[in-house]
Amino acid sequence: MSGEALVRAVRAGQTVEAAGHLDGMTDAERRTCLPALKELRKELRTAQWSESSRKAYPALHAAGAACHTGAAGAATWIASADMRWSQASPGVFLRVLGDREPAWLGDVAHRLAERPVTSRISYALLSGLVQLSGCEVPITDAYVEGWFEHIGSTWHRGGTVVERLRQEPHLARMIAALFDSLDVTSRVAWLFGDGPGSWYNALAELAGEGTLDREVLVDACVARLLRGGAPADQRVFLKLLTCLDLSRDEERERSADWIALASQATSTVAWHAQSVLASLALADELTPRQLAEMSSGVLFRTEKKLVRAQLVLLGRTLRRDPSTAGELLPAVAQAFGHEDTEVQERALKLVERHVAGPDVPEGVREQLVKKAAELSPGVRIHAERLLGAEALSAAPVIHVEVLPPVPERARLAPAPASAAELAEEVGALLASGGDVAAFERTLDGLVRQAYDDRDGLVEALRPVVARRWWIDADPHYPNVDTYFREAPYGLEVVLATLLGHVRTDTLHAAVQQGTTRGGCRHAALSRAFDARLWEVAHRILVEPLPFLLATPTWGTGLLEPEELVARLSAYRRLDTRPGTADFAQSLLRVRRDDRATAEAAAGRARALGTPEGYRLAQWLTAEGPDLPLSRRRTSGVRILLELGELEELQGQFPSEFRGLGRPLSVFKDRWYCPHWDQSDRQHWSAVAPGRRELVAARVLDDLSSVAVDDSRRGAAILPLLAEADGEAGEALHLCLAYGLGARHTEDRLSAVDALLVLAARGQLDAGRLGGDLGQLVRRGAVKPLRLAESIRTAAATGAYATVWSVLRETLPILLADLSTDATIGTPARGLGDLLAVAADCAERTGARGDVAHLAQAAGRRGSSKLVTQARRLRTALSQGVAA
Repeated sequence: MSGEALVRAVRAGQTVEAAGHLDGMTDAERRTCLPALKELRKELRTAQWSESSRKAYPALHAAGAACHTGAAGAATWIASADMRWSQASPGVFLRVLGDREPAWLGDVAHRLAERPVTSRISYALLSGLVQLSGCEVPITDAYVEGWFEHIGSTWHRGGTVVERLRQEPHLARMIAALFDSLDVTSRVAWLFGDGPGSWYNALAELAGEGTLDREVLVDACVARLLRGGAPADQRVFLKLLTCLDLSRDEERERSADWIALASQATSTVAWHAQSVLASLALADELTPRQLAEMSSGVLFRTEKKLVRAQLVLLGRTLRRDPSTAGELLPAVAQAFGHEDTEVQERALKLVERHVAGPDVPEGVREQLVKKAAELSPGVRIHAERLLGAEALSAAPVIHVEVLPPVPERARLAPAPASAAELAEEVGALLASGGDVAAFERTLDGLVRQAYDDRDGLVEALRPVVARRWWIDADPHYPNVDTYFREAPYGLEVVLATLLGHVRTDTLHAAVQQGTTRGGCRHAALSRAFDARLWEVAHRILVEPLPFLLATPTWGTGLLEPEELVARLSAYRRLDTRPGTADFAQSLLRVRRDDRATAEAAAGRARALGTPEGYRLAQWLTAEGPDLPLSRRRTSGVRILLELGELEELQGQFPSEFRGLGRPLSVFKDRWYCPHWDQSDRQHWSAVAPGRRELVAARVLDDLSSVAVDDSRRGAAILPLLAEADGEAGEALHLCLAYGLGARHTEDRLSAVDALLVLAARGQLDAGRLGGDLGQLVRRGAVKPLRLAESIRTAAATGAYATVWSVLRETLPILLADLSTDATIGTPARGLGDLLAVAADCAERTGARGDVAHLAQAAGRRGSSKLVTQARRLRTALSQGVAA
């Protein structure tokens, strides 16, 4: 009867009464209660957020743990995700479990502590179990993080952090765990705070009074900084190290560590290490060899602040002790290979001041000559005069442009032959997203296997899709049919249909009515892509297809006309009705640029005698592919494009495909955009292969946002567009211009990749791109500093001539804004950096000629970066230096 009373108390949410029933129960009696508690748990899951469920869960949580007599079962029950939102309190758990053996309690404590932090096991419960059992403290992420939050957040207990730390019996071990953990630090860093009552000062005070071993704490901080990690983590350990206030002896003992940190650590840590080493060097507590070793690492860093500070330190040391020139001048020469020519010039001037000194050994000049070969051509002229290195200019190297290999079309492999192989492909595609080729061959494979052996395919797919939400849909998720009526979500609608989770009428409505999602600029592309997926899923249920007509021949989405004719012929033999959307997609994909091949295929298509054969023949013999007329429009600082109508995509095409040829307006197509998930965008260029301008115009606003609004990942489509087929026109070049001025590094790198691919294919219009960049910078849509970083990255790959051809068109537009009066006109921030890249390209390629308005910029007063680099570019263009 006690078991029945326990279940009634749990169902009523009477936690105290349930705990009373558990008192005095034997292990056997508790085990007999488990089946009823598990059944109640299943029942509560169906209405997890109802009032009765929320009321019963805490009592069920405690009772279920107490009725498990095995430590593993009890720990699993306590950590269950379904009871995480309505847990029993730690005090209740400690009461109902407190009569167990200490070894059992310690086992449960360690099992719970080993759970991921996301399991959200209460630290009060963990520490209570540890205290009851007397077991060793578990050093896991969950326990350590819980301990730090317990010490740092429980202000209601009174006292300061340092006072609470003094009361902790396991203080040294927990602090050591902080340094050893890779994951805890970033999650507890927010607790450390600042000021007198912070963790930093508390730990420093405890180290000062001997409660913590100071030397161990210092060594741990330095070791963690040497290990590296996220900048937020590094700041925690650096701040703690600073609060420990190392003595000069402690700093000197760790000279090797500071040298390693100055060379390899994050900027903030490297700056601290450099300042410590500088102090040691200026106090003659760092040997010239150590300073040279430090310089060899720091002078290769990209942070100009660190590099310049290092050159200043080397200069001060050389002035104080000229006898160090033999070891330090070769170290200075390490900066000759720096990407910034200003750094090269600073290093060369430093060499110039000391190379003629009496303390410079004979062999040093030879070392400097060898390093001078790494100087940029303009700076190298000065080095030749300084070092007398005639060999540097005796045989100038003619610039050879380095561009990536031209991407070759990759033919699609046949669809997987077996259901098991296809299931593996599906699993990989669901995990990674795949590309056009992987998606299309997998989709075709699903259609083929469903036609041949649907039951076998379903069995093979079950383990692959077992974790998809719609397999065992939670009642709190949207209805599966509603979900797939809004969008097909790639292959998911096909997979859910195969496994019987989408109704026929839902798919029929989707095929007949199309998408229910917005009228944004992307809608034409997404509707065409989605329509085919809905149709494939619908036909699997009502009229399976033997294979798909529109599966492309090539990875770019193009379909060879002979293959399409052969597929239509097979359809006729099998008496199969083609899918409307699939056939429309096949027409858009069929290649028509080879007129002889297209006309020959048209004759064979016409001979089939089917409506689709006649339609294909008509399509193949028509002129195309055509592009609509476009015109520029401005919207704020943006330059966007509007497209006119494309008549050949109207007429006999289904409604979901006609949008591709309809006018595109800048100011009308501003409805809510549901295409926040960019996984489908990689397929858009394959919807209309050969017409990438249609795609580029529809993603142009997204590309403008990566520069104007600092959005992220919008430029990921650029390399795909660069590799796609079709004309590279106004829309694509505007997209590229915005991408080069993107806020985030990954977007700028995508734009650089696209720039190089277009150049390698001979499709880059440098004049158009340069002009677009100039106009966008003038309007404020693109920041010169970001553009300089992108364009410098492109040049550094070896594409100096390509970059110069673009900048030659950009610079006149930007320089025109500078007044001929050197006292008037404020240049845009970053223009000097653009001029530096241009000068480097001109020097390396031997470019000659004149750039409009460059002379006025070079004639301005002062020695700003803009003026210095303008003069350098003017000199390079007048001398035609070649590297």
